[in-house]
Amino acid sequence: MRSPLRVGVVGVGHFGRNHARIYASMPEVELVAVADPKGDRVSAVAQQYGARAVADHQQLSELDAVSVAVPTNCHAEIACWFLEQGIPVLVEKPLADSVEAAERIVDTARRNGTFVGVGHVERFNPVVVAAKELGIRPVFIECHRLNPFSFRATDVGVVLDLMIHDLDVILHFVRARVQRVDAVGVEVLSRNEDIANARIVFQNGAVANVTASRVAVQTMRKIRVFSPDSYITLDYGKREGQIFRKDKDLTPDMMQRITEDPSAFTDPSGAESVFGKLLHAERIALPDHDPLERELRDFIGSVRERTGQPEVSGQHGLEVLKTAFAVLDGIKRSREAVDRAHGSS
Repeated sequence: MRSPLRVGVVGVGHFGRNHARIYASMPEVELVAVADPKGDRVSAVAQQYGARAVADHQQLSELDAVSVAVPTNCHAEIACWFLEQGIPVLVEKPLADSVEAAERIVDTARRNGTFVGVGHVERFNPVVVAAKELGIRPVFIECHRLNPFSFRATDVGVVLDLMIHDLDVILHFVRARVQRVDAVGVEVLSRNEDIANARIVFQNGAVANVTASRVAVQTMRKIRVFSPDSYITLDYGKREGQIFRKDKDLTPDMMQRITEDPSAFTDPSGAESVFGKLLHAERIALPDHDPLERELRDFIGSVRERTGQPEVSGQHGLEVLKTAFAVLDGIKRSREAVDRAHGSS
Protein backbone atom coordinates (compact mmCIF):
# COMPACT_ATOMS: atom_id res chain seq x y z
CA MET A 1 0.00 0.00 0.00
CA ARG A 2 1.40 3.38 -1.01
CA SER A 3 1.96 6.07 1.60
CA PRO A 4 -0.46 9.02 1.64
CA LEU A 5 0.58 12.10 -0.29
CA ARG A 6 1.74 14.94 1.94
CA VAL A 7 -0.35 17.97 1.00
CA GLY A 8 -0.55 21.57 2.19
CA VAL A 9 -2.99 24.45 1.68
CA VAL A 10 -1.90 28.08 1.44
CA GLY A 11 -4.70 30.51 2.22
CA VAL A 12 -7.61 29.28 4.34
CA GLY A 13 -10.35 31.75 3.50
CA HIS A 14 -13.59 30.47 1.98
CA PHE A 15 -11.99 28.41 -0.80
CA GLY A 16 -8.88 27.29 1.05
CA ARG A 17 -10.88 26.09 4.05
CA ASN A 18 -12.89 23.82 1.74
CA HIS A 19 -9.68 22.50 0.17
CA ALA A 20 -8.42 21.62 3.64
CA ARG A 21 -11.71 19.93 4.54
CA ILE A 22 -11.72 17.72 1.46
CA TYR A 23 -8.03 16.84 1.64
CA ALA A 24 -8.47 15.83 5.29
CA SER A 25 -11.25 13.42 4.25
CA MET A 26 -9.19 11.67 1.54
CA PRO A 27 -7.51 8.42 2.70
CA GLU A 28 -4.76 8.78 0.08
CA VAL A 29 -3.82 12.23 1.42
CA GLU A 30 -2.22 13.50 4.63
CA LEU A 31 -3.07 17.15 5.20
CA VAL A 32 0.29 18.18 6.67
CA ALA A 33 -0.12 21.92 7.18
CA VAL A 34 -2.14 25.02 6.35
CA ALA A 35 -0.64 28.48 5.92
CA ASP A 36 -2.26 31.89 6.35
CA PRO A 37 -1.03 35.15 7.93
CA LYS A 38 -4.31 35.49 9.87
CA GLY A 39 -3.43 33.63 13.05
CA ASP A 40 -6.87 32.93 14.47
CA ARG A 41 -8.20 31.67 11.17
CA VAL A 42 -5.29 29.38 10.32
CA SER A 43 -5.18 27.97 13.86
CA ALA A 44 -8.88 27.13 13.79
CA VAL A 45 -8.63 25.33 10.44
CA ALA A 46 -5.48 23.47 11.47
CA GLN A 47 -7.05 22.30 14.72
CA GLN A 48 -10.27 21.23 12.99
CA TYR A 49 -8.47 19.07 10.42
CA GLY A 50 -5.46 17.88 12.39
CA ALA A 51 -2.83 19.86 10.51
CA ARG A 52 0.04 22.15 11.47
CA ALA A 53 -0.63 25.91 11.32
CA VAL A 54 1.99 28.31 9.93
CA ALA A 55 1.85 31.99 9.04
CA ASP A 56 4.14 31.93 5.98
CA HIS A 57 4.03 29.51 3.03
CA GLN A 58 7.84 29.37 3.09
CA GLN A 59 7.55 27.48 6.38
CA LEU A 60 6.05 24.57 4.45
CA SER A 61 8.46 21.89 3.25
CA GLU A 62 8.61 18.25 2.25
CA LEU A 63 5.26 18.35 0.48
CA ASP A 64 4.09 16.23 -2.44
CA ALA A 65 1.49 18.79 -3.54
CA VAL A 66 -0.07 22.07 -2.47
CA SER A 67 -3.23 24.11 -3.05
CA VAL A 68 -2.86 27.88 -3.35
CA ALA A 69 -6.05 29.77 -2.48
CA VAL A 70 -4.79 33.28 -1.76
CA PRO A 71 -5.76 36.63 -3.37
CA THR A 72 -5.17 36.55 -7.12
CA ASN A 73 -2.36 39.11 -7.03
CA CYS A 74 -0.32 36.70 -4.86
CA HIS A 75 -0.77 33.61 -7.05
CA ALA A 76 2.39 33.97 -9.13
CA GLU A 77 4.75 34.63 -6.23
CA ILE A 78 3.52 31.77 -4.07
CA ALA A 79 2.88 29.22 -6.83
CA CYS A 80 6.32 29.78 -8.35
CA TRP A 81 8.00 29.35 -4.96
CA PHE A 82 6.61 25.81 -4.72
CA LEU A 83 7.08 25.01 -8.41
CA GLU A 84 10.76 25.94 -8.18
CA GLN A 85 11.04 23.15 -5.61
CA GLY A 86 9.42 20.71 -8.02
CA ILE A 87 6.14 20.59 -6.06
CA PRO A 88 2.89 20.36 -8.11
CA VAL A 89 0.50 23.22 -7.40
CA LEU A 90 -3.26 23.64 -7.73
CA VAL A 91 -4.01 27.37 -8.05
CA GLU A 92 -7.51 28.71 -7.51
CA LYS A 93 -8.99 30.54 -10.49
CA PRO A 94 -8.01 32.76 -12.15
CA LEU A 95 -4.46 31.51 -12.66
CA ALA A 96 -3.02 35.00 -12.07
CA ASP A 97 -3.88 38.69 -12.19
CA SER A 98 -2.15 39.24 -15.54
CA VAL A 99 -1.22 37.22 -18.60
CA GLU A 100 2.47 37.85 -17.89
CA ALA A 101 2.17 36.46 -14.34
CA ALA A 102 0.27 33.42 -15.63
CA GLU A 103 2.96 32.77 -18.24
CA ARG A 104 5.55 32.95 -15.49
CA ILE A 105 3.69 30.26 -13.53
CA VAL A 106 3.39 27.94 -16.54
CA ASP A 107 7.04 28.48 -17.53
CA THR A 108 8.27 27.87 -13.98
CA ALA A 109 6.40 24.56 -13.83
CA ARG A 110 7.86 23.48 -17.17
CA ARG A 111 11.42 24.43 -16.24
CA ASN A 112 11.26 22.53 -12.96
CA GLY A 113 9.73 19.35 -14.35
CA THR A 114 6.44 19.66 -12.52
CA PHE A 115 2.94 20.96 -13.30
CA VAL A 116 0.21 23.32 -12.24
CA GLY A 117 -3.55 22.82 -12.23
CA VAL A 118 -6.13 25.61 -12.13
CA GLY A 119 -9.24 25.61 -9.92
CA HIS A 120 -11.93 26.21 -12.52
CA VAL A 121 -14.38 24.21 -10.45
CA GLU A 122 -17.33 24.71 -12.81
CA ARG A 123 -15.58 22.33 -15.20
CA PHE A 124 -16.39 19.59 -12.69
CA ASN A 125 -20.04 20.55 -12.29
CA PRO A 126 -22.13 17.45 -13.11
CA VAL A 127 -24.01 19.29 -15.87
CA VAL A 128 -20.75 20.20 -17.65
CA VAL A 129 -19.36 16.67 -17.28
CA ALA A 130 -22.55 15.19 -18.71
CA ALA A 131 -22.80 17.72 -21.54
CA LYS A 132 -19.22 17.11 -22.68
CA GLU A 133 -19.88 13.37 -22.87
CA LEU A 134 -22.74 14.01 -25.33
CA GLY A 135 -20.22 15.13 -27.93
CA ILE A 136 -22.14 18.24 -29.00
CA ARG A 137 -20.34 20.24 -31.72
CA PRO A 138 -20.97 23.87 -30.72
CA VAL A 139 -21.95 26.44 -33.30
CA PHE A 140 -23.46 28.99 -30.90
CA ILE A 141 -23.19 29.22 -27.10
CA GLU A 142 -25.17 31.53 -24.84
CA CYS A 143 -24.29 32.00 -21.16
CA HIS A 144 -25.85 33.97 -18.30
CA ARG A 145 -24.17 34.16 -14.88
CA LEU A 146 -26.00 36.64 -12.64
CA ASN A 147 -25.45 37.15 -8.90
CA PRO A 148 -26.54 39.72 -6.30
CA PHE A 149 -23.72 41.92 -5.03
CA SER A 150 -21.71 40.04 -2.40
CA PHE A 151 -19.04 42.62 -1.36
CA ARG A 152 -16.48 39.91 -2.17
CA ALA A 153 -13.68 40.02 -4.77
CA THR A 154 -14.24 43.73 -5.49
CA ASP A 155 -10.50 44.04 -6.24
CA VAL A 156 -11.36 42.65 -9.68
CA GLY A 157 -14.31 43.20 -12.00
CA VAL A 158 -17.06 40.77 -12.89
CA VAL A 159 -15.07 39.39 -15.85
CA LEU A 160 -12.29 37.94 -13.66
CA ASP A 161 -14.69 37.25 -10.79
CA LEU A 162 -17.61 35.47 -12.50
CA MET A 163 -17.46 35.45 -16.29
CA ILE A 164 -14.17 33.57 -16.26
CA HIS A 165 -16.06 30.43 -15.14
CA ASP A 166 -18.02 30.45 -18.38
CA LEU A 167 -15.00 31.35 -20.48
CA ASP A 168 -13.31 28.18 -19.22
CA VAL A 169 -16.33 26.02 -20.07
CA ILE A 170 -16.73 27.66 -23.49
CA LEU A 171 -13.10 27.04 -24.45
CA HIS A 172 -13.47 23.48 -23.15
CA PHE A 173 -16.47 22.91 -25.46
CA VAL A 174 -15.29 24.77 -28.58
CA ARG A 175 -11.63 23.70 -28.72
CA ALA A 176 -10.62 26.45 -31.16
CA ARG A 177 -8.64 29.68 -31.03
CA VAL A 178 -10.37 32.97 -30.35
CA GLN A 179 -10.50 35.19 -33.44
CA ARG A 180 -12.32 38.30 -32.19
CA VAL A 181 -13.92 39.66 -29.03
CA ASP A 182 -16.40 42.52 -28.74
CA ALA A 183 -17.51 43.51 -25.26
CA VAL A 184 -19.19 46.12 -23.09
CA GLY A 185 -19.05 46.60 -19.33
CA VAL A 186 -20.50 48.99 -16.74
CA GLU A 187 -19.46 49.91 -13.18
CA VAL A 188 -22.46 50.06 -10.88
CA LEU A 189 -21.34 49.62 -7.25
CA SER A 190 -17.58 49.14 -7.48
CA ARG A 191 -14.62 50.70 -9.31
CA ASN A 192 -14.50 47.81 -11.78
CA GLU A 193 -17.12 46.53 -14.20
CA ASP A 194 -20.04 44.93 -12.33
CA ILE A 195 -21.92 43.81 -15.42
CA ALA A 196 -20.39 42.74 -18.72
CA ASN A 197 -21.36 41.18 -22.02
CA ALA A 198 -19.01 39.69 -24.59
CA ARG A 199 -19.40 38.27 -28.07
CA ILE A 200 -16.57 35.86 -28.84
CA VAL A 201 -15.92 34.61 -32.37
CA PHE A 202 -13.72 31.54 -32.83
CA GLN A 203 -11.58 30.60 -35.82
CA ASN A 204 -13.77 27.55 -36.51
CA GLY A 205 -16.83 29.80 -36.91
CA ALA A 206 -18.40 29.14 -33.50
CA VAL A 207 -19.76 32.16 -31.61
CA ALA A 208 -20.37 32.63 -27.88
CA ASN A 209 -22.48 35.34 -26.27
CA VAL A 210 -21.64 35.69 -22.57
CA THR A 211 -23.27 37.87 -19.91
CA ALA A 212 -22.11 38.19 -16.31
CA SER A 213 -23.47 40.43 -13.57
CA ARG A 214 -22.88 40.77 -9.85
CA VAL A 215 -25.61 43.36 -9.35
CA ALA A 216 -28.57 41.17 -10.27
CA VAL A 217 -31.69 40.81 -8.13
CA GLN A 218 -31.81 37.04 -8.59
CA THR A 219 -29.15 34.39 -9.18
CA MET A 220 -28.93 32.71 -12.57
CA ARG A 221 -26.24 30.35 -13.88
CA LYS A 222 -27.28 28.93 -17.24
CA ILE A 223 -25.67 27.94 -20.52
CA ARG A 224 -27.16 26.83 -23.82
CA VAL A 225 -25.11 25.10 -26.50
CA PHE A 226 -26.46 24.87 -30.07
CA SER A 227 -25.23 22.47 -32.74
CA PRO A 228 -26.58 21.71 -36.24
CA ASP A 229 -28.82 18.85 -35.10
CA SER A 230 -29.45 19.49 -31.39
CA TYR A 231 -29.00 21.88 -28.52
CA ILE A 232 -28.55 21.51 -24.78
CA THR A 233 -29.65 23.79 -21.97
CA LEU A 234 -27.88 23.53 -18.62
CA ASP A 235 -28.59 25.07 -15.23
CA TYR A 236 -25.42 25.04 -13.11
CA GLY A 237 -27.17 26.04 -9.90
CA LYS A 238 -30.05 23.57 -10.09
CA ARG A 239 -27.81 20.98 -11.73
CA GLU A 240 -30.41 20.26 -14.36
CA GLY A 241 -29.98 19.71 -18.06
CA GLN A 242 -32.05 18.98 -21.15
CA ILE A 243 -31.11 18.07 -24.69
CA PHE A 244 -33.33 18.83 -27.68
CA ARG A 245 -32.70 16.72 -30.76
CA LYS A 246 -34.02 17.23 -34.28
CA ASP A 247 -36.34 14.47 -35.48
CA LYS A 248 -34.40 12.01 -37.64
CA ASP A 249 -37.14 12.19 -40.31
CA LEU A 250 -37.00 15.97 -40.58
CA THR A 251 -35.64 16.90 -44.02
CA PRO A 252 -35.25 20.26 -45.79
CA ASP A 253 -38.14 19.27 -48.08
CA MET A 254 -40.37 18.54 -45.10
CA MET A 255 -39.45 21.87 -43.50
CA GLN A 256 -40.38 23.64 -46.74
CA ARG A 257 -43.79 21.98 -46.76
CA ILE A 258 -44.34 22.85 -43.10
CA THR A 259 -43.45 26.47 -43.80
CA GLU A 260 -45.90 26.61 -46.68
CA ASP A 261 -48.77 24.96 -44.80
CA PRO A 262 -48.23 24.64 -41.00
CA SER A 263 -51.85 23.59 -40.45
CA ALA A 264 -51.25 20.32 -42.26
CA PHE A 265 -48.80 19.31 -39.56
CA THR A 266 -50.82 20.42 -36.53
CA ASP A 267 -53.09 18.31 -34.38
CA PRO A 268 -56.67 19.40 -35.24
CA SER A 269 -57.52 19.50 -31.56
CA GLY A 270 -54.76 22.02 -31.02
CA ALA A 271 -53.33 19.83 -28.27
CA GLU A 272 -49.96 19.44 -29.95
CA SER A 273 -48.11 21.83 -32.21
CA VAL A 274 -45.83 20.81 -35.03
CA PHE A 275 -42.84 22.16 -33.09
CA GLY A 276 -43.19 19.44 -30.47
CA LYS A 277 -42.98 16.80 -33.19
CA LEU A 278 -39.83 18.21 -34.75
CA LEU A 279 -37.71 18.55 -31.62
CA HIS A 280 -37.55 15.80 -29.02
CA ALA A 281 -36.63 16.83 -25.48
CA GLU A 282 -35.05 14.60 -22.88
CA ARG A 283 -33.44 15.20 -19.54
CA ILE A 284 -29.70 14.70 -19.34
CA ALA A 285 -28.64 12.00 -16.88
CA LEU A 286 -26.29 13.72 -14.45
CA PRO A 287 -23.58 12.15 -12.31
CA ASP A 288 -23.91 12.84 -8.58
CA HIS A 289 -20.74 14.33 -7.15
CA ASP A 290 -19.32 17.40 -5.39
CA PRO A 291 -17.50 19.47 -8.05
CA LEU A 292 -14.74 20.67 -5.71
CA GLU A 293 -14.09 17.17 -4.39
CA ARG A 294 -13.88 15.86 -7.95
CA GLU A 295 -11.49 18.69 -8.86
CA LEU A 296 -9.17 17.90 -5.94
CA ARG A 297 -9.30 14.16 -6.63
CA ASP A 298 -8.36 14.85 -10.24
CA PHE A 299 -5.37 16.94 -9.10
CA ILE A 300 -4.25 14.38 -6.54
CA GLY A 301 -4.62 11.60 -9.12
CA SER A 302 -2.32 13.50 -11.48
CA VAL A 303 0.24 13.85 -8.68
CA ARG A 304 0.04 10.23 -7.52
CA GLU A 305 0.14 8.73 -11.01
CA ARG A 306 2.78 11.25 -12.13
CA THR A 307 0.82 12.10 -15.26
CA GLY A 308 1.11 15.86 -14.82
CA GLN A 309 -2.16 16.16 -16.71
CA PRO A 310 -4.94 17.55 -14.52
CA GLU A 311 -8.31 18.21 -16.15
CA VAL A 312 -7.63 21.96 -16.13
CA SER A 313 -3.95 22.42 -16.91
CA GLY A 314 -1.89 25.52 -16.36
CA GLN A 315 -1.74 26.04 -20.14
CA HIS A 316 -5.54 25.93 -20.40
CA GLY A 317 -5.82 28.31 -17.44
CA LEU A 318 -3.47 30.65 -19.31
CA GLU A 319 -5.66 30.53 -22.44
CA VAL A 320 -8.76 31.26 -20.34
CA LEU A 321 -7.00 34.25 -18.78
CA LYS A 322 -5.95 35.54 -22.20
CA THR A 323 -9.59 35.37 -23.29
CA ALA A 324 -10.71 37.19 -20.13
CA PHE A 325 -8.24 40.00 -20.81
CA ALA A 326 -9.41 40.11 -24.43
CA VAL A 327 -12.89 40.76 -23.01
CA LEU A 328 -11.48 43.52 -20.77
CA ASP A 329 -9.73 45.04 -23.79
CA GLY A 330 -13.05 44.92 -25.65
CA ILE A 331 -14.74 46.76 -22.78
CA LYS A 332 -12.02 49.40 -22.88
CA ARG A 333 -12.47 49.88 -26.64
CA SER A 334 -16.23 50.21 -26.31
CA ARG A 335 -15.83 52.85 -23.57
CA GLU A 336 -13.38 54.81 -25.70
CA ALA A 337 -15.83 54.69 -28.62
CA VAL A 338 -18.62 56.01 -26.42
CA ASP A 339 -16.37 58.79 -25.07
CA ARG A 340 -15.42 59.81 -28.61
CA ALA A 341 -19.06 59.85 -29.66
CA HIS A 342 -20.05 62.01 -26.70
CA GLY A 343 -17.10 64.29 -27.27
CA SER A 344 -18.08 64.94 -30.86
CA SER A 345 -21.77 65.54 -30.11
